[in-house]
Amino acid sequence: MNPLEIRDAALTLGGRILWSGLDLTVKPGEFVAVLGANGSGKTSLLRAILGQLPLDSGEIRVQGRPVTRGDRAIGYIPQQRIMPAGTALRGRDLVGLGLDGHRWGLPLPSRARRDRIDELVDAVGARAYANLPVGVLSGGEQQRLRVGQALASHPTLLLCDEPLSSLDLHHQRGVAELIDEGLHERGTGVVFVTHDINPVLDMTDTVLYLANGRFTSGPPEEVLTSEVLSDLYGTPVEVIRSGERVFVAGIPEFPRHEAAS
Repeated sequence: MNPLEIRDAALTLGGRILWSGLDLTVKPGEFVAVLGANGSGKTSLLRAILGQLPLDSGEIRVQGRPVTRGDRAIGYIPQQRIMPAGTALRGRDLVGLGLDGHRWGLPLPSRARRDRIDELVDAVGARAYANLPVGVLSGGEQQRLRVGQALASHPTLLLCDEPLSSLDLHHQRGVAELIDEGLHERGTGVVFVTHDINPVLDMTDTVLYLANGRFTSGPPEEVLTSEVLSDLYGTPVEVIRSGERVFVAGIPEFPRHEAAS
């Protein structure tokens, strides 16, 4: 069964069509990068998958089920939001919320739980500050802990909303590899929203490009071309390849909306 299936989906926000007729299937272990200019509806797509935004038409299914809020089959890494300096929650406790944050009351301590949190903390390179309050950590350190939190319950579908935005180049690559590592073996599908595909280009199986109410999807080498993107935007767009990196120039900006990034 596929982690995610979107059929003929349409969403309007602020009186503007973000996308319509959208079809997307994310297969087990598939890594889908979602690209597009600011305001093209990338974040809104994730919110629709999370059941937070109702579609105007069409349907979204996760593991064959209609989307619902709080689906434990979905892991989610949000855009960077710095926690206040006075936040006392420890780093390892933030990761632990991915294991038991959905339950009422305090989590029951167990050796297996502690070992799993230690494993995740080490995987995201956070051992040195795991016992510190998250309020004293940098934005990049907090984001790495959120990655551990999202991976804690072995999700079937992992949604990532620009998780690399606050990280330096070294940690961008490390976090991207962490997200991708082992997901093919577990059959976890990944939907990865990003402004820059280069840190995840060699991991990406499919690109979904959103633009001006339209979309195109396919393998990176087929979508990331001057011809395809110029047709999608209705204006000249230049795709430049330099070694293993891709640069896209000439993309117009669209009116921004709070939830339409």
